[in-house]
Parts: sequence; structure tokens; C-alpha cells
Amino acid sequence: METYRFRDWSRLIGIPVEVRKDYEHVRSGVVDDAMEDSSALWLAADASGGRALFAAAEGYEVWIRPRELEGRLCYKMAAALRPIPAGATGRI
Repeated sequence: METYRFRDWSRLIGIPVEVRKDYEHVRSGVVDDAMEDSSALWLAADASGGRALFAAAEGYEVWIRPRELEGRLCYKMAAALRPIPAGATGRI
């Protein structure tokens, strides 16, 4: 599946991502934590290395790939929440 650049890093906690800088792969891993304003995120420690911090101001970009899940869900993809109109219950 195709990868997509994702700018709202705060929505990626627990999601596997690829970190790139200047279009080059830097590291892949699972997001451990992220700043609310998407200025920085931490990848969890794994076999590739320890916990690592990446800052948007240093030119890092985060890319995600939709992935197939088992069960009734077909795909999981991080997405920005749309605001619920005033007076709506949020139910579908």
C-alpha cells in the first residue's frame, strides 16, 4: 500500500510510522508520544534503537501506511477528527 505524509502527529500515538528527512528514510517504529502541536514525537524503543525524539523544526516528516486488520474492520488509518456541529449527538 502507498504511504502518506501525516501532519497531525498528536493523532499517531500507538501507530507504526516511517520518519523521513529530506525524502530519505531515517527510522521506522511505533509512536510512543507526541506533542499536541505536532512539533515533536518520540518513537518507542525497539530492536532498531532506543527511544528517539524527532522534531518538525529539524525537517523530519512522518509517513503512515494504511494496514489491513482482522475482524470486521478492514483498515486502520490515523485521521484528523472532524468537528461535531453544535447540538449534534455524535452518533451515526
